[in-house]
Amino acid sequence: MYDFDMTIDRSDSDSHKWQKYRGKDIIPMWVADMDFASPPEVTEALHKRVAHGVFGYGHPDPQLREAIIAHLKNRFAWPVEPEWIVWLPGLVTGLNVACRSVGRPGAGVLTMVPIYPPFLLAPEYAGKQLQTTQMVYTNKRWRFDPDELRRCIGERTALFMLCNPHNPTGRVFTREELEGLAETCLRAGLVVCSDEIHCDLVLQPGCAHIPMASISPQIAQRTITLMAPTKTFNLPGLGCAFAVISNPRLRLRFKRAMAGIVPHLNVLGFTAAQAAYQYGQTWLNELLDYLRTNRDMLQSTIRSMGKLSMGAVEATYLAWIDTRETGITDPIHFFEQGGVGLSNGTDFGAPGFVRLNFGCTRSLLSTALHRMERTLSVL
Repeated sequence: MYDFDMTIDRSDSDSHKWQKYRGKDIIPMWVADMDFASPPEVTEALHKRVAHGVFGYGHPDPQLREAIIAHLKNRFAWPVEPEWIVWLPGLVTGLNVACRSVGRPGAGVLTMVPIYPPFLLAPEYAGKQLQTTQMVYTNKRWRFDPDELRRCIGERTALFMLCNPHNPTGRVFTREELEGLAETCLRAGLVVCSDEIHCDLVLQPGCAHIPMASISPQIAQRTITLMAPTKTFNLPGLGCAFAVISNPRLRLRFKRAMAGIVPHLNVLGFTAAQAAYQYGQTWLNELLDYLRTNRDMLQSTIRSMGKLSMGAVEATYLAWIDTRETGITDPIHFFEQGGVGLSNGTDFGAPGFVRLNFGCTRSLLSTALHRMERTLSVL
């Protein structure tokens, strides 16, 4: 029903992704922003809302909460109550609010690297101490070391920040991994902030997203779950996200940390989110099929190059590529010279890696991979 091969020219638009290389022959494959049109049902709903003509302060329609609750129950067998939902203008805002709401000044905030860069910045902004544990890469699969994670927890550690599905590695953590992580956090008395914005974008058959808060009633009481329709339905510019917090005391602390600094959501964000959750499932299913084929083509091409390597992408539309064996000292500049713009692994806490966004038309992905292959051939 939907044409994901259709090219939409964003080069002269207000696109943050495409403006970075405006006027240069460089294909932007960096920031996590797909090049596909959002579901037409969303566009129709926005047209209708714009036609109303009045854009005062807004409040979500009760049907939006109902749609989110139905979505979480149907997709993840996770029952959520309406009062647990706290609206946010973006997921990064949620990360920063979580750091502000948990622990005393100077408390430790632990996360696993490589990781989405705001995880590394939010603790300092909140007057907290960043702590990290390294993920390990074995048998072409990224995982965390439970023993090493436990060793990293200190007396001052108050918050563990999880990203699942994981950005940038594309891992979908298993129930066994999450149960072990939950047990560790409970024993240490930690609160968990779980970024699950890519939860709907599971590509690997046999993998299933499991919300951290659904693991047990005990960990649910200590978990702040962050979600949004923005990655799923390609709506990042409309700024609509939410936290799910079942513990009323933790929810109150989170809301108090928001007070005076977090703006209200705009009415178009609410409109788009409601239409996406209510009517976007068919579009999402077709998107997943398209991304899955893109991923398979990407993995096959990377293997054929020989000089690069990457683990299996179980979820997201982001590939985490290891360039260290090439000897390239500045992989971002190297591939930009070849006409492809990627995200720098250094920003994720992992120099020598690059992140590639394959949420684009297959023809554009093919062109970018051809350019990378041609650029590597000079080594």
